[in-house]
Amino acid sequence: MKVLIGAVIGGIIGFAVGYFGKCASGACPLTSNPIISTLVGSAIGAMLMISK
Repeated sequence: MKVLIGAVIGGIIGFAVGYFGKCASGACPLTSNPIISTLVGSAIGAMLMISK
């Protein structure tokens, strides 16, 4: 259950970074696409909760 909560919170933060943190050139894959940043944020959030 903790892992799922971590993944959801990480996904929300990742989406916010991807949506609001736009790269001017679009060359930054993490901040230029909200879907990629959501997936990366979810993975990082889940890994952080597994380690605790």
